[in-house]
Amino acid sequence: MSKAQDANLQERLSQHLKQIVRERDPFLGQAGHYFVREYIRQELTKFGEVETQIVKWQGKQHQNLILNLGQTKGKTPPPILIGAHYDTVPGSPGADDNATGIAVLLELARHFSQKAAKHPIRLVAFDLEEYGWGGSLPYARLLKERGEKVRLMLSLESLGYCSNALNSQRYPAKFLEYIYPAQGNYIALIGNLGATADMVRMRRKMKAKVDCEWLPVPLRGKILPDTRRSDHAPFWDYGYRAMMVTDTANARNPNYHTAKDTIATINLEFLVCVYQGLTLAIKQL
Repeated sequence: MSKAQDANLQERLSQHLKQIVRERDPFLGQAGHYFVREYIRQELTKFGEVETQIVKWQGKQHQNLILNLGQTKGKTPPPILIGAHYDTVPGSPGADDNATGIAVLLELARHFSQKAAKHPIRLVAFDLEEYGWGGSLPYARLLKERGEKVRLMLSLESLGYCSNALNSQRYPAKFLEYIYPAQGNYIALIGNLGATADMVRMRRKMKAKVDCEWLPVPLRGKILPDTRRSDHAPFWDYGYRAMMVTDTANARNPNYHTAKDTIATINLEFLVCVYQGLTLAIKQL
């Protein structure tokens, strides 16, 4: 990309964040939650027909928003499914968790509506991630019941916090400190063993734009529960090849799940590089 294109991309990501970053817990921030959901629908509709999956939680209906790109009526290869959740915990405007994921999802929709990948792309904005995968769990279950194949599932989870300070990165297990960087200035790919080859390929491509590390996790992440903390986990449980793309959230970001998770804490240049790395990596899958 040229400097002008980079600047335009950064401006679009910034504009998405300005619309999304607000209290949007589905129960205690209903006005913000509704606004953000409809903003996502509006943006995705620019690139195709948006499907709605109704999911029920505690007696109320909630919505996953789905956009398919590159699918035809004939026989097509299984899609690459890219998801991000749009809900937050109560009291947090959720800039990194997970407005950054949604902003990148929207820009991936723009990109792959214009430049087709080898596989169809399915983009899903999930609700209720903060409530035990209340959106992604029924969606993964539905795919399994239908016998639907997925080339790879990517969960975009907190993508915009970066720190070059020494020891700014923490890990859920002591041994990981001896393998991975002490600075929280990279993006992580955390996948099940079935996704190992894809993580290797994606890391190689993404490193052209952003520092990237990868972690293969056996046993559906049961031995490292922190690796299950996003919408990829139900897909692991149903036997799909899946990974989380993340800045590692609370293992790095001191504002995680607090009122301080604001736009001012997001590194937009880092977020641009994450997006650019993802487009390169997804194209070659």
